[in-house]
Amino acid sequence: MLAEWTGEACKLMHLHNITGKDLAEKLNWTNRYLTMVLNCHRTPTGAEEKVMCAIQAIIAEGNND
Repeated sequence: MLAEWTGEACKLMHLHNITGKDLAEKLNWTNRYLTMVLNCHRTPTGAEEKVMCAIQAIIAEGNND
């Protein structure tokens, strides 16, 4: 079963046109690993906080352009 936060993360990515590649790069993860985390095949400690903070940072960077 998917964690609720992953749905929120995917929603934010979609709304702000953030690609998996962009997010994975921000996290210093591979795109494949990010996909495994978002699909709950991997559950690293602090994943929710790391992913959501990275998404917010990308959104903030986009607002400064």
